Amino acid sequence: MRFEIITIFPGFFTGIFDHGIVRRAQAEGLVAVTAHDLRTFTHDRHRTVDDRPFGGGEGMVLKPEPLAKALESLGIQVKADRGEMQKQILRSAHEWRSPQEDQVGGGETRVILLSAQGRPFTQTVAREVAALKRVVLICGRYEGVDERINQLYCDMELSIGDYVLSGGELAAAVVVDAVMRLVPGVLGNEASGEFESFGVADAEISRSEEGVPRSQHGAGGLLDYPHYTRPAEFGGLRAPEVLLNGDHQQIRKWRREQQLRKTLRNRPDLLERAALSPEDRSILETIQRDSE
Repeated sequence: MRFEIITIFPGFFTGIFDHGIVRRAQAEGLVAVTAHDLRTFTHDRHRTVDDRPFGGGEGMVLKPEPLAKALESLGIQVKADRGEMQKQILRSAHEWRSPQEDQVGGGETRVILLSAQGRPFTQTVAREVAALKRVVLICGRYEGVDERINQLYCDMELSIGDYVLSGGELAAAVVVDAVMRLVPGVLGNEASGEFESFGVADAEISRSEEGVPRSQHGAGGLLDYPHYTRPAEFGGLRAPEVLLNGDHQQIRKWRREQQLRKTLRNRPDLLERAALSPEDRSILETIQRDSE
């Protein structure tokens, strides 16, 4: 999978992807990350990438011309032309589908604008993006990007949270990290991406340890359960006995209850769309009743 990042600060990414899983994924050829300097695509002596906003107001806005040239240098056409070209390819193969039927596909490129006005970036969105082969990330700066770039070129506008950053570089790093760990082969244990916060439900998990009952549920949109490791006692606190007795069924039950407790306490909004079983709902009712 390839990530192309358009930014006025390419040096920001010099060291940030040189560590941990991202570094290993690049070394093994599973992921490639390239930062492109937006100022390279200017033609004035000051390498100007911004200008005052029409209508007045504070701050500056990234100009459309350098961004368009940067995208064109990556072979990105305006969306209208891309759509027509895709139709021609599909017609020739007798496989044309309407835009409404078009789904994110493994061989496609998507252009993503990072901004505070975008759709929330979630684990579900990360899984959508991970199905692509190439992602172009535009890092906003100042007051943002000329909206015509969004309208003409961008397939998606994403925000990593309900707050404002100085620019899209940090957001781009977050998106790359969250997405690339879902690319097959990147994680040492493929199941690691399934059994964690915001992960998929049990019904979507096919892996199981042969002969050994699985000791955790798929998150199904809930938060992860608490984790413990050696030593069994630390700071006067002992790890829960249920985790030390080797009973996988009891461990699985305990972990599910802890997922529900933590989600109810920290992110109750997630419960509205989580994949909950009748047993989960019964546990929740008990937790809520005991807390009253």
